[in-house]
Amino acid sequence: MSLEEVAKRSGVSTATVSRVLNGVDVVKHSTRSRVMTAITELKYHPNLHARSLAGGRSRTIGVIVSNLDNPFFLDVYRAVESDCHAQGYEVLVANTAYKSEQLVASIRLMIGRRVAGLAAIVSEMEHDIVEELTESRIPIVFYDVGTAGGNITKIRVNYRKGVERIVEYLAALGHEQLAFIGHHAVLAPLDERRQALFDTVKLVCPHASVRVAADSDSLEGGRQAVRELLTSGPAPTAIICVNDLMAVGALKELRERGLRVPEDVSVTGFDNIKLSEFCYPALTTVHIPRDRIGHTSFTSLAQGDADSAGALGKEFVFDPEFVVRDSTGAARK
Repeated sequence: MSLEEVAKRSGVSTATVSRVLNGVDVVKHSTRSRVMTAITELKYHPNLHARSLAGGRSRTIGVIVSNLDNPFFLDVYRAVESDCHAQGYEVLVANTAYKSEQLVASIRLMIGRRVAGLAAIVSEMEHDIVEELTESRIPIVFYDVGTAGGNITKIRVNYRKGVERIVEYLAALGHEQLAFIGHHAVLAPLDERRQALFDTVKLVCPHASVRVAADSDSLEGGRQAVRELLTSGPAPTAIICVNDLMAVGALKELRERGLRVPEDVSVTGFDNIKLSEFCYPALTTVHIPRDRIGHTSFTSLAQGDADSAGALGKEFVFDPEFVVRDSTGAARK
């Protein structure tokens, strides 16, 4: 099925069909409806790869994330996807599971597909990969890694500010027996939260103790980390989790062991995913603006669009917001 047949069926020119497919607003609603009806009846599928070659510019955005099972990454991807659909772009997504070799393979695949831009929302980035992408000519967005400039936009969150708010709040509630639950401690963006925790504890409550446990970035990982803490020593009065996903798993394990939250143990998360509001008890956490991260990624990559001009090559820093809910309370006596 060809573009010419769609034009003939709908009684318009091929140029008008192209404008409809590209989402151009100058086409009248009645004309657009006729074209879309013809496309449906003829089961027409445009050759997007050929169209990008003919136009000299790709209409595909690539997004690579570390863990699509974690709603944090899924929310960022959905924001990019929404902008792509609104502006007539395709979007490709790849999941690395925190594996550097998978990250390299995904980057090479997307560059081979001639994406218009690439957003790397990952924690496992290595220097050689950053260097390779910096030397490429396509627009790149890095999250938490790399340096802004040229074809590179960097987006980062002031994690330290969020961790400071958590520690200060728990210290005010009398907590001195703390624990930190994390995952992939060797990855710099994640280790940053752990280090910020120790630095803040030293300043705010120097007499407090901090134990550390780690497992996978998952609900089950949160459960396993709590098991490790409880089998290696007494229950802390507060558990600070690297993200909400692990915190929800921690809540379940504490509940099944007969420990009350927050009466026996307070629990905090990080990210403020939707689940944190609906779990029981609702989770005290730190809000990360995932929609803004996604929208900023798109506008930095879609350099052909007027509203994206000037975004590429900059660094964007987002401050988190502390959200107090029911999972924290005064330290047990």
